[in-house]
Amino acid sequence: MIQKSQVDFGKTAQDYASHRAGFPDSFFNKLDELGLFADKLRVLDIGTGTGTVARGFAVKGCEVTGLDPSDSLMQEARGLDQKAGVQIKYVVGKAEDTGLPDHSFDIITTAQCFHWFDKEKAAQEMKRLLRSGGKLIIAYFDWIDRPGNPVDEMHILQKKYNPSWHGSKWPLGFYPQKPGELTFAGFTSTASFLYEEDVPYTHAGWRGRIRAYGGIGGSLPKQVVEQFDAEFATVLQDKFKDDLMQVPHKVWAEVWQLQP
Repeated sequence: MIQKSQVDFGKTAQDYASHRAGFPDSFFNKLDELGLFADKLRVLDIGTGTGTVARGFAVKGCEVTGLDPSDSLMQEARGLDQKAGVQIKYVVGKAEDTGLPDHSFDIITTAQCFHWFDKEKAAQEMKRLLRSGGKLIIAYFDWIDRPGNPVDEMHILQKKYNPSWHGSKWPLGFYPQKPGELTFAGFTSTASFLYEEDVPYTHAGWRGRIRAYGGIGGSLPKQVVEQFDAEFATVLQDKFKDDLMQVPHKVWAEVWQLQP
């Protein structure tokens, strides 16, 4: 069985930046409705990857720091920031021990990555980093398995090339499936949302997205990834005649406030 420590998204940095769709506009609109954007708010995006959520806050005028263990991903993020016309500070570090100053942030976000953390240690670190009354936002943007869709076809082939991968089966509490399934001592849940949205992918784009998946590009040797990708291209051509596919995703987030 492949362990978390064996997954390295840095190996997939270019595909990650090019093909891994960031959270949709509807996600940021919902955060805006909750009043979570304001000029000069200090935001820390933990597990920032290529900075998709960090940029969403930066374009709203927030002062954003992105933190991730992979400098390769953050190098890609800097290029995307330049195109978006924003500046974000990036720091190499882990959620459980960031090395950042006490009480230095108004909001902490962790999007698409909380399941990689040691929950209790990360929560304690977030308490240390937040100012009194500060907010923690945990969010996920996940593809949905349904018979006969591009996700289902990927998993069928993934079982052939990486049968020990267990990422989609992480237990409740470690990988939450919906808002309300996580609790943290010292935090009060104040808002949440959950909905579905289709994301368009071409065949080439979906192959790139899967190469940036922990169960493929993040954990398999390069030669095996290439073999998977070649066979996956054939599967997509056979099963999905239209090059532009609609891939169903769920979007959810929960907001907690640090108790004074």
